[in-house]
Amino acid sequence: MPNTARKSRKRWSGRFSEPVAERVAAYTASVNFDRRLALVDIAASLAHARMLAAQAIISRRDLAAIERGMKRIRADIEAGRFEWSVEREDVHFNIERRLTELVGEAGKRLHTARSRNDQVATDVRIYLRTAIDGILDLLRALRTALVELAHTHAATLMPGFTHLQVAQPVSFGHHLLAYFEMFTRDAGRLIDCRKRLNVLPLGAAALAGTSFPIDRARVARELGFEAVCENSLDAVSDRDFALEFCAAAAIIAMHVSRLAEELVLWMSPRFGFIDLPDRFCTGSSIMPQKKNPDVPELARGKTGRVYGHLLALLTVMKSQPLAYNKDNQEDKEPLFDTIDTLTETLAIIAEMLPGIRVNAQAMRAAALQGYATATDLADYLVRKGVAFRDAHEAVGLAVRFAVDQGRDLSQLSLNELRRFCALIDADVAGALTLEGSVEARRHVGGTAPVQVRRALAQARRKLAREAKLSHAMPGRTPGR
Repeated sequence: MPNTARKSRKRWSGRFSEPVAERVAAYTASVNFDRRLALVDIAASLAHARMLAAQAIISRRDLAAIERGMKRIRADIEAGRFEWSVEREDVHFNIERRLTELVGEAGKRLHTARSRNDQVATDVRIYLRTAIDGILDLLRALRTALVELAHTHAATLMPGFTHLQVAQPVSFGHHLLAYFEMFTRDAGRLIDCRKRLNVLPLGAAALAGTSFPIDRARVARELGFEAVCENSLDAVSDRDFALEFCAAAAIIAMHVSRLAEELVLWMSPRFGFIDLPDRFCTGSSIMPQKKNPDVPELARGKTGRVYGHLLALLTVMKSQPLAYNKDNQEDKEPLFDTIDTLTETLAIIAEMLPGIRVNAQAMRAAALQGYATATDLADYLVRKGVAFRDAHEAVGLAVRFAVDQGRDLSQLSLNELRRFCALIDADVAGALTLEGSVEARRHVGGTAPVQVRRALAQARRKLAREAKLSHAMPGRTPGR
């Protein structure tokens, strides 16, 4: 058993008659996971220090010492030389204590007019903002891969499904562009989330603001925030931005999972529609013939992990009174793991898609099963003047006859088809082919290859426009 009698003194321990117990120190420390905030913590601290000096709250000499010390700390962190200590609780105290060791009294003055409450809220927002920018880039890469694959297969025919039953023929390019639309909505949600999170909490201090004459707008400008939080209580206790990101991430993960599920199905010999590159698959320890689609399977499985983090954060926040509570320390691990999981998943799926090999012959053969052109026959009868419900009934009888005969509708003779409606003529043949069915759907959003190519052109324009706008986002890291 750990010795709980051993004690550790803290920076805030002046009010206490005894140091905190070692077990409590270990239990409450967060440095093992929040130290990934170190570089944004330094950036925010420097912006705060410059504001303090501009407002004559600290001296220019103190500012110079703080900047000199932070430069060295940043270099040590980037080089992996920085010594992290659990006894110093978190990333903030680790950096502040080291700064004081390096520059003396000036380091102690850095924390004037702020609290760890508004400090950590600021750090997490900056960190998440940068993560969102990276994820938006990955979503754009994924959508670009979908567009390029869809371009190659704008006229490749496959069965469209409802209830996983053959429904109507579609082009494979059209099918892929459905995922383009999903991931485009995901990008929009992240852009909206980014705008709402890009509001500066710093200046709220512990919960009530500060008595010093600070300039919050100056800090916001330097750190790339678009506004400042209007209420100090909300500023330090709000984690809506993290919840909103995790909710958007959960939807993205769901979309990835839907795509992954189809890749797994399509690669199965029962479908045989596609083959994945060997480098994205693994074998079996006992069955030498196996080629397992582990990447899409794992992407599908990681969806539950992302969902769980959203629920965890909602639970952390559900009964917290204003303002800051220690519960909020539990926001970081779910948030960080959601970022990591989503980033890695999107990157590997985007990398895998261009290597997919399509078996167009298998897709076409599958589209010929299940009477996929039955709706086209009904539409043909409607154009001949038959009410749709009557046409539906007639075609249903024709399908039942074809099933009994073991033939497709297109294989029935004209005389056989006329048994179900006398208005059927020789021109029906065009309506019963896969190509005729697909070509007929030329409206906006339809599956006709000509319309798919128009949609591809529009998708490329959208991607180019988003790439241009992304670089102008407030607070975006240069080079991202």
